[in-house]
Amino acid sequence: MASRWTKGNFFFPTKLVVSPQRVIRIKSRLFGSNEESIPISKVASVHISTGVVWSEIVIESTGGSDPITSHGHSKKDAQRIRDLIETYQMQGKG
Repeated sequence: MASRWTKGNFFFPTKLVVSPQRVIRIKSRLFGSNEESIPISKVASVHISTGVVWSEIVIESTGGSDPITSHGHSKKDAQRIRDLIETYQMQGKG
């Protein structure tokens, strides 16, 4: 799981959770949360855009639905997320 700590979300950081079954983006709010998910088998690509301090990660699905986008991750966390997704995809094909 990776959390992002950027302007505007110090109290409720957005989290990306990568499991063997799916990628989930959880955006917490004062009352409840908002979740988006893509099954690992439906992940088409993972794009990482790295800035001076923070990285943005975009996870696109094969189904044509809106991608999961999350800003404010460290480069190391973004790369770890991509590596986990690729590992779980390879395990699913084996």
